[in-house]
Amino acid sequence: MNLAQDAALQPVAHAALSAQQPQQQGLQQLPVVELKDVHKSFGSNQVLKGVSFAIPKGQVVAIIGKSGSGKSTALRCIDRLEIIDSGTINVCGHAVHDPAIDLRQLRQDVGIVFQSYNLFPHLTVEQNVTLAPKAVKNMPAAKAREIAARTLQQVGLADKAQAYPEQLSGGQQQRVAIARSLAMEPQVMLFDEVTSALDPQLTGEVLRVIEALAQGGMTMVLVTHEMEFAARVADTIIYMHEGKVWETGPGDMLKNPQTAELRDFLSHGL
Repeated sequence: MNLAQDAALQPVAHAALSAQQPQQQGLQQLPVVELKDVHKSFGSNQVLKGVSFAIPKGQVVAIIGKSGSGKSTALRCIDRLEIIDSGTINVCGHAVHDPAIDLRQLRQDVGIVFQSYNLFPHLTVEQNVTLAPKAVKNMPAAKAREIAARTLQQVGLADKAQAYPEQLSGGQQQRVAIARSLAMEPQVMLFDEVTSALDPQLTGEVLRVIEALAQGGMTMVLVTHEMEFAARVADTIIYMHEGKVWETGPGDMLKNPQTAELRDFLSHGL
């Protein structure tokens, strides 16, 4: 179905996603992440034009699309790094669109990893990972170190706890950034083009970590240009085009795109 033919059809994509939610004792589970008719502009540039989708607990959603399609903006709105103009966003029980939202609480439930690692160069890997749990959660230093050891083990860097960022490869630094987010024990993880600055070998290191998180049941939203990875890992793929949800479906939708725009995107890459 071409969701672009009529903006009113966007709820079809939302409904399709919601319908995939697991049912427990006959009751449909509420989505962990839900966007409804979200609009966002930067000056005269309208970036999001009525975006709607919902993500149930434990699901992995990959958002794809060419540069300028609105995919990264949609992701940043979920963590309220961008404030929407209209519509609603609910994440882990937080009304993200509410001006009175407690951002401290929101960001304990939502972790986000960017293309740039943003590690503190003067701190060790362990210190980078333990900083937020101690500062935000007032966690005792000993417990924070325990969590750091566990999350570094998850990303395959247990032996790098006392190293400094400059002593690590780009892929290792990105994995530390993932461990830093995991140390806050979030309910949802957001990844914004986390491999776009890495060479193929280092990209593989990071993608294996994300895939392991998916297998462990972490709810995740990935903005990615890695099509094969998205098809393999994601429960649902969202293709965005010109600020709208243009097409949605399971991973194999990339083998059988329903719209000319997605066919063109896949044939030309990014």
